[in-house]
Amino acid sequence: MSAGTENAVPHIVVWSDYICPFCYVGLERAEWLKRRYGAEIEWRPFDLHPEYPPEGIPREVLLARYGAGFAERLNGMFEAAGLPFTRELEKVPNSRRALALGELARDRGVLDVLHPRLFDAYWARGRDLGDPEVLLEEGTAAGLEAAEIEGALENPGYLDRVAEQTAAALEFGATGVPAWLLDDRYPVPGAQPHDVFDHVLGRFGYEPAVSD
Repeated sequence: MSAGTENAVPHIVVWSDYICPFCYVGLERAEWLKRRYGAEIEWRPFDLHPEYPPEGIPREVLLARYGAGFAERLNGMFEAAGLPFTRELEKVPNSRRALALGELARDRGVLDVLHPRLFDAYWARGRDLGDPEVLLEEGTAAGLEAAEIEGALENPGYLDRVAEQTAAALEFGATGVPAWLLDDRYPVPGAQPHDVFDHVLGRFGYEPAVSD
């Protein structure tokens, strides 16, 4: 570790949204960074599509926007990252309630449990993250109380927190998610390959704890 590196391990902020496929891949990148560098990962919410109606949009609308082969390219990306996925997604939900639930989980100390669970619920199990009943089931499975989940989904305080973090990411220059802030000083956009993170952290003087 170089003289200019004050922290024993890198602190990494990641803005993400559960309906973003590249953020799902970001889960694998974050786990790799924790293994390789002992990195401290701080997840923050990003409302990727605030314009979506509460019921979400048909996934075929999104796929038509990105063209033929987009779904298979995503599936190949998930496969390469070792992530389970379903081919049966029917809609892209509005994720605002799910992001608000994440903020409740943060306050209760179980975000590390809920965060990967919500990604898995959508991308691997095809569940509708805009459905309060789905969020109730996933939240209680992560250790949250049913009554406080029901209150959190429309809680102005949690929704304001999501909006503030989304604005903060945009202000520092994020053009999409996942948006990474490495060691509180260097932005990295997207689900970059491992060697990009190695290169940046190596410049800051961090040495891998493991070789994978």
